[in-house]
Amino acid sequence: MPTLEGAIERITFHNEENGYTVARLVPDGKDYELTVIGNMLGVQVGEHVRLEGEWTVHGQYGRQFKVERYASVLPATAAGIEKYLGSGLVKGVGPVTAKRIVRQFGAETLTVIDETPERLREVLGVGPKRVTLIKSAWHEQRQIREVMVFLQSHGVSPALAVRIYKHYGDGAAGVVTNDPYRLARDIHGIGFITADKIARNLGIAPDAPERVAAGVAYTLSQKADEGHVYVPQGELVAEAAKLLDVPAPLAAAAIETLQQEEQVRVEPLAGAAGASGLAEARAVYLTPFYYGEIGVAGRLRRLMDAVEDRCFVFRSFDWPQGLAVVQRETGLRLTAQQQAAVRTALTERVTVMTGGPGTGKTTCTLAIIRLLDAARRSYVLASPTGRAAKRLGEATGREAKTIHRLLEWSPGGAGGFTFQRNEENPLDVDMVIVDEASMLDLLLTNHLLKAIPPGAHLLLVGDIDQLPPVGAGNVLRDVIDSDAAAVVRLDVIFRQAAGSFIIENAHRINRGQMPEWRPEQSQDFFLFQTDDPERAAELVVEIVQERIPRKFGIPAHEIQVLSPMHRGAVGVAALNERLQAALNPPAAGKPERRIGGRIFRLGDRVMQMRNNYDKDVFNGDLGQITALDLVEQTLAVRIDERTVPYDFLELDELVHAYAVSVHKSQGSEFPAVVVPITTQHYMMLQRNLLYTAVTRARKLVVLVGAPRAVAIAVNNNRIADRYSALAERLR
Repeated sequence: MPTLEGAIERITFHNEENGYTVARLVPDGKDYELTVIGNMLGVQVGEHVRLEGEWTVHGQYGRQFKVERYASVLPATAAGIEKYLGSGLVKGVGPVTAKRIVRQFGAETLTVIDETPERLREVLGVGPKRVTLIKSAWHEQRQIREVMVFLQSHGVSPALAVRIYKHYGDGAAGVVTNDPYRLARDIHGIGFITADKIARNLGIAPDAPERVAAGVAYTLSQKADEGHVYVPQGELVAEAAKLLDVPAPLAAAAIETLQQEEQVRVEPLAGAAGASGLAEARAVYLTPFYYGEIGVAGRLRRLMDAVEDRCFVFRSFDWPQGLAVVQRETGLRLTAQQQAAVRTALTERVTVMTGGPGTGKTTCTLAIIRLLDAARRSYVLASPTGRAAKRLGEATGREAKTIHRLLEWSPGGAGGFTFQRNEENPLDVDMVIVDEASMLDLLLTNHLLKAIPPGAHLLLVGDIDQLPPVGAGNVLRDVIDSDAAAVVRLDVIFRQAAGSFIIENAHRINRGQMPEWRPEQSQDFFLFQTDDPERAAELVVEIVQERIPRKFGIPAHEIQVLSPMHRGAVGVAALNERLQAALNPPAAGKPERRIGGRIFRLGDRVMQMRNNYDKDVFNGDLGQITALDLVEQTLAVRIDERTVPYDFLELDELVHAYAVSVHKSQGSEFPAVVVPITTQHYMMLQRNLLYTAVTRARKLVVLVGAPRAVAIAVNNNRIADRYSALAERLR
C-alpha cells in the first residue's frame, strides 16, 4: 500500500461525526501541497503524519491521496521540527520560540527535549518556568501518542486518545487493556459501543460475563439519559440482548450479577405502569436513582407531615388586610386566583404553582416574598440553572442562586462534588422557593430536599407544559399527579400580556391551536415560509445577521437560534457553522484553534456541555470566548460576569452556541429567538417542544419553515411517558 509522510498544512473540511477529512499536506522534503482525504478523526494542523492509502483522481479536484490508515509521527528534519513545534501542538512553544530552539539544536531538537530538557535554557528567552512547561507538555504529548498508537492498533480513532489520557494519565494504556469497559463508565462521550470495539479487539468473547454486564448497565444508563428512572426488566433484557447479540437469559443473569455488585436495584412495583402501559413485576434501577426516588418520596412526605410549621404566623393571618397592604405598597393587584395561590403557598408546607407565560407566577412570587418580609420569615430563592437564577433575581430584586450554589457544593466526593448543606447541616430558612421547577430532575431534587429543615415550606414554581427535565425523572409532573401536595394552577392571562402575540400564541399552541402570524398586526411573532432546509438555513443566518438588528434594533449577540434537532441542514451543528462564519469570521489578529471538527475562535459564543465542579460551571451555561492563547494552549470564557479558564485538552466540554437545541434552552430567556421548523424535523416536532421554544423569547419570535411543520408540532401532544414510580410512592 502506498505511503506518504509530511505535515498537515491546513484542514479544508472535517466531519466530526464520522471523521471524514479533506486536508492539505506538505510532503517531507517538498515545497508543494497536495490533497489528502479520508477518515482522520482528530488530526491537527501542524501534525506530522504517516499515511497509508492509494492515489485517486477526482473529476473536479484532480489528484488526491485517499487515506486508509494514518499515524502521528515525529518529524526528522530541522525544518519539519520547527514547523511541528511552532504549530501550537506543544504547549509553551510558539513560532518564535520554535525557531530559536531549532536554531540552537537543529535536527537533534526533539532528542534534547525528550532526554535533556534542561538544555533548553541555552536558548534565548527560555527560562526555568518555560522549560518546566515545555517538559510537562512534551511528556503529555508523548503519552498521548502512545495511547493513540495503542488505540489505533485496536481500531479506535485517535481523537479519543486525548480524552482517555486526560482521565487516566500515564496509566491509560493499562486501564484500556485490563478493563476496556471502564471507558464507558468513566469518560463522558465514550459509550459502550466504543469500549466494546476495543474489548473485542483485545479478544474478549461476545458472551463473556463482563461484556454482558457492561452492556446491560449501558442500556440502563441510556434509558436514564432518555429520562427514565427505572426500566421494566423484560424491556431491559430484550434491549440489552439485542444490543449485545446474545441470548436473553444471559442478559437476565447479568442483572443478578449487577445487583450483587450493588450497581443496580431490582424491586417489585405493583401497579407501576410505564410508557408501554403494561405493568411490570420487576423494575430495574441504577442504584443512585433507586435511592433518589426513595429519598424524594420520603423527604417530601416528611415535609408535608411535619408537626412543626415555620410559617405558622400565616395560619391566623388577616389576609384581606395583608394583601391590601401589599397592593398599596407595591402596586401588585392580585386576582382572586392569585390571592389563593399566595395563601396556599404560605399555609401549606409543600405547594406547586404552575401556569403558562403571562399568568402571573412572578407576581404571586413577589407578593409571597413581600408577606414573608413583613412577617420576618426567612426564605431563599433558587433555580436549577444559572441563567434562570439570574432572571429570578432580576424579577424579584432579591438574591437568587442556583440549587448547586444554594446547597454549597464543593469539588470532590464520588460524584465529583459534595454538598455542604444536607440533613446534618440544613438550610436555616423558613421557606424555599424554586423557580423553573419543571427542570428539576430526580437526583438534584433529592439533594435539595435533604437540606430543607423540618417545618419549612417548599414552593415549586414552574410551567408543567414545558419540556421535561434533561436528567432522569419528571419531578414536577409526578408531584402534581400524586395529589399529595397542594397544587395551584394559574390560567388567566394578564391584560398587559394579552397584547403580545408571543404570549397569545404560546397559549394557542398549548391548547392545540395553530399560532397566528399577522404581519400587519403582530410586532413580536413572525413566520418566514419555506420547507427547503437549505433555504431555511440561509434565511436563519440572514434574519440573525441583518433583518432583526435592522428592523428591531436587537443586536445579533442577543438573538438565540433554537433548533429542534442536532443534525441536518437546519440542525444545531450545521447552523452553528453557518452562523459562526457570518457573525464571527476569521480575521488577521483573531486567534483560533481547531479541535476535532470545531474551530474555536476569539469572540465565539459557546456552551458548557457537562457539569464541571472544579470550574464551577454547569451543563447548559452560555458564554463567550474572551481570550485564546495558542502558545499556552488556553482560552477563557466569560460566563455570567466571571471568566472561566480552559485548557485546550478540556475543549471537548464546550460547543458553539450560536444555535442550541430547544432542550438546552430550558430555563433561559432571550430578547429574540429564531426557530427553524421544517418537515425534515417531523420526528422531533412536538407541542411541548414548540411551546418551550416560543416561551424562551421576551421580545421577538421568528419561525423559519413551513406552516405544515408548525401544524405537525401543534397536533402532536404525545408526551413520552417516563418510567418513574415517584407519584405512586407519594400516593
